[in-house]
Amino acid sequence: VQLVESGGGLVQPGGSLRLSCAASGLTFSSYNMFWFRQAPGRERTMVASITSNGGSTSYTDSVKDRFTISRDNSQNMVWLQMNSLKPEDTAVYYCHASFADPALYDIYWGQGTQVTVSS
Repeated sequence: VQLVESGGGLVQPGGSLRLSCAASGLTFSSYNMFWFRQAPGRERTMVASITSNGGSTSYTDSVKDRFTISRDNSQNMVWLQMNSLKPEDTAVYYCHASFADPALYDIYWGQGTQVTVSS
């Protein structure tokens, strides 16, 4: 199983980035998908989630109305559109897959992509 993130980089405050996560080796439509982030010296925290069929999303309060998570099960892809970026959004962003049936503990992580928001 592989989760490969891309799309990170350096952006000025107020700018936008779109992160992508390409999944392979798993039945993608059976997994809830998440974006987490981890800033230096801080814990990894959840930013956004989307259910296996894309029917429901959730966001941490600090990114609501700025970030949008989406997925395409036909392409095995999940994205995070990030608008109105702030310096406090600077972190390594990780794609995470979790099997939708809680009876089976089956999770995967990507390697992460760096997002730096700075002028």
